[in-house]
Amino acid sequence: MTMHNHARPGQIASHVIVAGDPGRVEYIAQTYLKNAELVSDVRGAVCYTGIYDGQRISVMATGMGVPSMLIYATELFRDYGCEAIIRIGTSAGYLSSMKRHDIVLSQAACHTTAINDGLFNGTFCPIADFGLLRLADREAHRMGQAVYIGNTVCNDRYYRLPESYRSSSWADYGVLCSEMEAAGLYTAAAQFRKRALMIVSILSHLDRDEAGRETITPLPQGEQTIDNAILLALSTAAADIREGQDGAL
Repeated sequence: MTMHNHARPGQIASHVIVAGDPGRVEYIAQTYLKNAELVSDVRGAVCYTGIYDGQRISVMATGMGVPSMLIYATELFRDYGCEAIIRIGTSAGYLSSMKRHDIVLSQAACHTTAINDGLFNGTFCPIADFGLLRLADREAHRMGQAVYIGNTVCNDRYYRLPESYRSSSWADYGVLCSEMEAAGLYTAAAQFRKRALMIVSILSHLDRDEAGRETITPLPQGEQTIDNAILLALSTAAADIREGQDGAL
């Protein structure tokens, strides 16, 4: 047990799907996991372990923001021996072509957080595990899901301050979307030599008004739902476990 997780050794699977919202975690566990068991609920960060597609998988809430993600990812990797974490969440997209619940696989995470300042003689770049990224792309094609793959940005502030705007925007450099946790997850994975991937579902569009300030426009609901991204995360985790057992990866 840790300060933030009261699961006993062995109760959390090697592969964990994490989400910020406890309600979303409960929904995943109740909807998609067989024999789901609640193994921890400290501070509302519920964690369930069950079976998906024949594989043992856990789902856990992490709260919002880099510091919260860094706490839970560190304890899952360091204290519970988890091998891979896949984050499922929502995001605001920069591309005008994006529709509601389009899926982004985060290859790397630009960030505005200071969590790694002073740790290196340079700038650390948090990136996804290539094996998980490749597998998620393959699973998306198998499931008939179109995905965007590329750079994303992890912001500490949800409500941006006017003085934080710059003449160049993230979109000018090909960044796909903005969220709040990937840099913490990818940093923890690197520190403990583990594996991580972020899969996000687009909910809104980020643009600029005439004064150059960022604006957030909710996208209209279409045929897709966040379940598309949830299923992709679960299928990727299950495939990774299965192929790891077969020695394919």
